Amino acid sequence: MKKKKLDQMTEYVTQHKGTEPAFTGKYWNTFDDGSYHCKVCGQKLFESDTKYDNGSGWPSFEKAIPGSVEFHDDDRYGMHRTEVACSKCGAHLGHMFEVGSETKTGQDFCINSCAIELKDKGSKK
Repeated sequence: MKKKKLDQMTEYVTQHKGTEPAFTGKYWNTFDDGSYHCKVCGQKLFESDTKYDNGSGWPSFEKAIPGSVEFHDDDRYGMHRTEVACSKCGAHLGHMFEVGSETKTGQDFCINSCAIELKDKGSKK
């Protein structure tokens, strides 16, 4: 399989566990219908009807598609967080936070825009 060429920010985020600056990504304020896929391998990760605005400046979702992501402990920068990675290719996507009653699931998937791609419902891509 031919590896997809990634732009500099996507490479930094997905391959080196970086973070794009808040309020700068393509999808932080997008609420179009469709599904969000891993920018590296194309796996479907989130449905648009689970996206909401948590005010952070990154795309936020209440839940991931079952089996599409993995969780890893992330203790970098002197804090404990839960890293979210694509279960197919291992790309770093962002972090998941327990938020109690702020969402229906009690979880907030805070994801980097450059790590995902929105595809319209019914798209075969």
